[in-house]
Amino acid sequence: MDSFLIEGGVPLKGSITVSGSKNAALPIIMAAIAVDDEVSYTNVPDLRDIKTTIKLLNILGRETTLDSGRATVKNGELGIEAPYDLVKTMRASVLCLGPLLARRREARVSLPGGCAIGARPVDQHLSAFEKMGARFDLDHGYIYGSCPDGLKGAHIRFDFPTVGGTENVLMAACLAEGETVLENAAREPEIVDLANFLNSCGARIEGQGSTVIRVQGVERLHGCEYAIMPDRIEAGTFLVAAGVTGGELLLKNCPLDDMSAVVDKLRSAGMIIEETPEGVLASCGEGGLKCVDVNTRPHPGFPTDMQAQFMVLLCCAEGSGLVQENIFENRFMHVQELVRMGADIHVTGSTALVRGGRRLTGAPVMASDLRAGAALVLAGLAAEGETLVQRIYHVDRGYERLADKLSAVGANIRRVKEED
Repeated sequence: MDSFLIEGGVPLKGSITVSGSKNAALPIIMAAIAVDDEVSYTNVPDLRDIKTTIKLLNILGRETTLDSGRATVKNGELGIEAPYDLVKTMRASVLCLGPLLARRREARVSLPGGCAIGARPVDQHLSAFEKMGARFDLDHGYIYGSCPDGLKGAHIRFDFPTVGGTENVLMAACLAEGETVLENAAREPEIVDLANFLNSCGARIEGQGSTVIRVQGVERLHGCEYAIMPDRIEAGTFLVAAGVTGGELLLKNCPLDDMSAVVDKLRSAGMIIEETPEGVLASCGEGGLKCVDVNTRPHPGFPTDMQAQFMVLLCCAEGSGLVQENIFENRFMHVQELVRMGADIHVTGSTALVRGGRRLTGAPVMASDLRAGAALVLAGLAAEGETLVQRIYHVDRGYERLADKLSAVGANIRRVKEED
């Protein structure tokens, strides 16, 4: 099992190119199931979750390859089953349900299990598909869905803005008969990217990025070549890295327009973030870092995927700050690991009180999920002494060549093999 060994206290300086977005690439590549022809994607990050998606598409009969940031999905006879062995490693596998129902009128998809950061149920997905004419049975841990007469357009209002539910229904609605209206839809930039891809394939989608999305069903979707948007969470993580190390980083391919909530908080905390012709330049202001309060919200609010990383910045800042987690019920598991490194954090329910101004010190720590792992890497970069971040397979799910990118800007970080 690999770990990251980090010698902290080095200000990072240099440029980093932000990779393609994991959260955009997963549904967009999965959407190839709904397309009749070959599809090509560029700016695809080389990540564990992407490789899992490719395995799933290959199992479903869509021959898929990934080489140097380009993924190609060929047309072929389409299967209907997403097996447990893949779904259990990546909850996003359930996103094949919508396009399979639309194309094959049936699907057998393993129920995703629990998640380290919360339950994340798929009830809203199924309820929406039922309104579109699908019927479901639960059989030995699998969802079996069918719609012998095809999916029909429907008026769907989500109970809360579900990203996965919006994506799943959006893909299916493109091939449904008639109009589908999604109300209280999620507004994340990755959903806009998915809709833009589907429109490039001949779909008729309007309203993406707002709370109401309208889809006029079409008979078929054709192939295209599409570039995946940059990863705003990876970019945000590197912005924090500049802050907690007292360094200066230039981020190329940085989607600044999609990061307003994060950038506003970083600036309030004392960071200088400027858009230049070369990219986005980030550094600490002369007054140093100061604590601010953070509330996670659906987009355009502060993203839950940046909560753990921002907490590290608060640990390194002066004063005290409150972090309110409003999206997932169990997303403070990084707190105890940060406390092992000297952080002063107290959790009550869904609120964490962070008292900053204490020097973090290196320690062996363990990643519990993707963003927690990224936060521990940031803490290791800021800390005095040596930090060993274990179980970094979580980090590999969402950060492409993280150690290489950080090493190139001065970080003392390397992968090491550890005993299981």
